[in-house]
Amino acid sequence: MNHRKLGKTGLSVSEISLGTWQVGGKWGEPFSHANADQILNAAIDAGINFIDTADVYGDGESEKAVGRLVRSRSERIFVATKCGRRLQPHTADAYQPAALRQFVEDSLRNMQLETLDLIQLHCPPTDVYYRPEIFELFDRLRDEGKIQHLGVSIEKVEEGLKAIEFPNVTTVQLIFNMFRQRPPELLFKEAARRDIGLIVRVPLASGLLTGKFSPQSTFAPDDHRNFNRHGEAFDKGETFSGVDYATGLAAVEELKQAFPNQPLADIALRWILMFDEVSCVIPGASRPEQILQNLKAAELPPLSAEQMQAVRKIYDERIRPLVHYSW
Repeated sequence: MNHRKLGKTGLSVSEISLGTWQVGGKWGEPFSHANADQILNAAIDAGINFIDTADVYGDGESEKAVGRLVRSRSERIFVATKCGRRLQPHTADAYQPAALRQFVEDSLRNMQLETLDLIQLHCPPTDVYYRPEIFELFDRLRDEGKIQHLGVSIEKVEEGLKAIEFPNVTTVQLIFNMFRQRPPELLFKEAARRDIGLIVRVPLASGLLTGKFSPQSTFAPDDHRNFNRHGEAFDKGETFSGVDYATGLAAVEELKQAFPNQPLADIALRWILMFDEVSCVIPGASRPEQILQNLKAAELPPLSAEQMQAVRKIYDERIRPLVHYSW
C-alpha cells in the first residue's frame, strides 16, 4: 500500500482509503452491522489505514461500526467523521457553536473514542465559511482533546478556497473525478501552497465510471441515484457528479474506447492518483470484494500524457458545459 501525507496533519494515510456512505445505507440497502464489520475489517486487512464516516450515515450506525473496528484492531487506524448535516433545517443560521459541539460529543459517544483524528464540517451552506466563530470552536475542542484536526467537506471550489484561509483547517474533502475536473485549476494549487490535505470523494461518479451501467439500469427507491438526480434531497453534484445520466453513459463509452480491455473503475481511480496534490481517495464499498478491486488501481502504472489528454478531451467536449462552472 502506498501512503501519502495528509497535509499539515502530518498523518501518513493509505492513498486509497475507504469512505463509508454505502456502509451506512441509503444506497438501496439497509444498514447491516454484520456487513459493515466485514467491509471495515477487509479494508484494514488490505492495508487501508484511513476511514471516513459521518454522523448521518445510517443515523449514527456507521460511526458505531467504525468505532468498534478501531477498538478491536491493533493497527493504527485514522478516523475522520463529519458534523452539521443533522441540523434541521440545514441552513447557515442553524450552524451554531453549541450545536456543533454537541455533534462532536455525540460522535465520540457513538464511536466510544476519546478523540477524533479528524472532524469535518459536512458540506455546510456557503455562508458558514464566512463565520470565524464556527472555526474558532474547533480550536477549543482541540485544546480539550476532543479532536486532533479540523477539515471541511465542500460542494464548491469557492468554499474550499475560503475555508483554507482559516489556519486551523487542515484538510478539504471534495468531489474530483474524470467528470469533475475544475479543482486542479486553482484549488489544488492553493491547497499545496498552504499544505492542505485533499481527500477525494465520489471518485467513480456514483458508479457511472465503473462502466457497468446502461440506460436500462435501475436503482432502489431509497438509493440517491434514483431520487436525487435533480437535487431533490441534497446537492445535485453528489449524484453522478451532477452529470445528466444519458450524457454520462455516452462519455463512459468514449472512455472505454480510450482504455480498451481495462476495467474503467481502475483507470478512473488511477487517474485521480496522477495528481500529487491528492492525499487520498475514498471510494466506498458495499461488499468486501469491492475493496480489493479498488486497491488494484494503485498497482497500475502511471497513465501516459496521451491517456491523460484523451480523458481531458472527453471531459471538455461532453461534460465541461454541464458541470465545470457549477461546482
